[in-house]
Amino acid sequence: MTTTHPKDYNPDRLLTTAEAAQLATHWRALFSAGKATVTPAAIRQWRHRGHLTPSDLDTHGRALYHRDDLAHAERTSRDIALNPHLALRLVGIGAQ
Repeated sequence: MTTTHPKDYNPDRLLTTAEAAQLATHWRALFSAGKATVTPAAIRQWRHRGHLTPSDLDTHGRALYHRDDLAHAERTSRDIALNPHLALRLVGIGAQ
């Protein structure tokens, strides 16, 4: 049995937390020098920090994410990791 990678899903399909982590990891491998793995826990942290908002909930009340929202959150996370001063500006520290 083969499984389809989230990168091959219809762009309008909402992603579970695990699928979002898998797709974000794929993007990291393509677009950054490092190959950092994005875990489901990281996706939940992005949500907790306000970088990612669920588009809907599944029948069990679990968050579902749109690919575009995930792309924005992944890019924000990567930018913060590469530029710690950006993180301080986002939380209002040292903004002068």
